[in-house]
Amino acid sequence: MRDQSESRLVLWDIDHTLIRAGGVGVDSCAAAFTRATGRAWNTEYSFSSLTDAAMAADLLRFHGIAADRRLVATFHSYLVDEHRARAADLAIRGQALPGAVDVLAALDAAAGVRQSVLTGNLRPIADLKLAVFGLGRWLDLAIGAFGDEETERSALVPRALRQAREQRGERYHPAQTVLVGDTVRDVEAALVNGAAVVAVATGTTSAARLRAAGADIVLDDLADTERVLDAVNEAAAAAAAR
Repeated sequence: MRDQSESRLVLWDIDHTLIRAGGVGVDSCAAAFTRATGRAWNTEYSFSSLTDAAMAADLLRFHGIAADRRLVATFHSYLVDEHRARAADLAIRGQALPGAVDVLAALDAAAGVRQSVLTGNLRPIADLKLAVFGLGRWLDLAIGAFGDEETERSALVPRALRQAREQRGERYHPAQTVLVGDTVRDVEAALVNGAAVVAVATGTTSAARLRAAGADIVLDDLADTERVLDAVNEAAAAAAAR
């Protein structure tokens, strides 16, 4: 097991942190739901930054449908299919958020930094989104934590740490682990595990709410590469001092 005492593990959320899907995710989910259930999609449903494992059951219950395992698995299969069918549409309607490419490249070049993802997306959907916008080249997805693996986002942090140990022989202390995300759930997932968190107000959650939730650092966006790099180190220092 290699000594990682001077290293950082940076775990990225995907939606509204690295990319914006331009409504393709909602369209895919609605189509998958109708295919799986034969029912019309209720547009009042709110995703609430759940992992896809939790979202499927929540979505079905919202529509008054029992969430048995077979139906959830069917919905997930269709959800992957519908995203793949819209890959070209995603490239047109979506975008990598400003600064994302430069920050990922800069962290990749930094000594002692390994990057991966901590996302509510199912693994195939995460892979697709990252591939469409050319972001996967800087991310070690073999140690990522994905939304088909846990219903609670907070459980994804120890999963990623375990993956780093098992797949790369690297042991990271939680305070060396920096989550970057845009929601209160991202902040809470980091804090409950003793990890650091840089929150970015690029989604629907305001900077004030992210700060009130306890984020170590809150940024408006990823546009200033040097500021983001500093924020990663500052957040890790804050987590170590907690």
